[in-house]
Amino acid sequence: MDKNRSMHSHAEHGNERHCYDSIIIGAGIAGAATAYALRQKGQTVLVLDKKGIAFGGSGAAGAFVSPKIGKGSPLQTLTNEAFSFAKDFYLSVCPQFFHQTGVIRLPKDEEDAKKFSDYEAFNQNKYENYSKAQLHSLGIKSEFESFYFPEAGDCDAVEVCELLLKEIEVIEYDVADVIQKDELWYIGEHKAQNLILATGYESDLADLRYMGIRSTWGTRGDFTSSLSLNVSMHQSMSVGANVGGIIKLGATHEKEVKEIVSCKEKQALELKEKASSLIETSDLALQKVYCGMRAGSKDYFPLLGRVIDVPFMLENYPAIVRGAKPEMKYVDHLFVCNGLGGRGFVFAPLMAKMLAEFIVNDTEIDKRINSDRLFLRWCRKL
Repeated sequence: MDKNRSMHSHAEHGNERHCYDSIIIGAGIAGAATAYALRQKGQTVLVLDKKGIAFGGSGAAGAFVSPKIGKGSPLQTLTNEAFSFAKDFYLSVCPQFFHQTGVIRLPKDEEDAKKFSDYEAFNQNKYENYSKAQLHSLGIKSEFESFYFPEAGDCDAVEVCELLLKEIEVIEYDVADVIQKDELWYIGEHKAQNLILATGYESDLADLRYMGIRSTWGTRGDFTSSLSLNVSMHQSMSVGANVGGIIKLGATHEKEVKEIVSCKEKQALELKEKASSLIETSDLALQKVYCGMRAGSKDYFPLLGRVIDVPFMLENYPAIVRGAKPEMKYVDHLFVCNGLGGRGFVFAPLMAKMLAEFIVNDTEIDKRINSDRLFLRWCRKL
């Protein structure tokens, strides 16, 4: 990416041309959505990313925007709140990159199909029951009744991130360290009052150990096809509808991969083989492979809010490891938006809105996603 991409004049700062309200590190969907939300609130924003927009896990995502099924867990409730917000957001902001094809949730096997009857009472979003005959009429090889969510769909991952950042300054920059001085954050020649870490699995610019950020490798294959498939589906993998002659398969969830590696056609072709149990795949031809690392949390809830000053807390309150609960000390003007996991494009718009309202309006962050929730538990394990 050209380092001058989306560069805008900041003449209002006079000689402080490189001073911003907020700098965001990370140009995946978390960083892009946060930058968009802050700019909507009138902030000047700079986004830094060492490889460019949606280069990592976000670019490799299947980018499905669909509800979560289950028995009404807190995570399901939050996910479905985020889904409702996200689908309206994408329809409003970037409808050309959100394909509202509907998504069918298919049971994995007979045992899973029995659970679906228990899940039905907790479907919090608009849905229909699809019979085996209806599925077969759509070209879907399933023997079990399934849920169809008509408002769901999937995003063009890279294009969405690029659009959200279209009016925002973005620079390819490998951030080695950050410095805070005189109530400002300094990164190279740039400075800002606020620093937001949307760095995904790479979380070494601050002490975020207590957040337990975990990495999951994902591979997605885009296949050309003439197959008439006008609905997306998810079972043990995701299959996108045929949009413009392309069917997206994936992405995978591989926890054993610890380092970034080159994308491999073999893994994408394995997805095609797996998809053959769901759809006719004979004319699917691999066009491109995407891969990258996604970041999640220990409890699968997003991580949002201020960053606790871990060294200060451990040094000044040693009893914290034995269960003491002192008042938290935070690193001034340092925030995090991370841990969106495999549902990044579901969570990002709502998380970004909440973080922007917290930074600009001091609106309290929902306790379910506030990253403070993990600190005392982490301390007790030291």
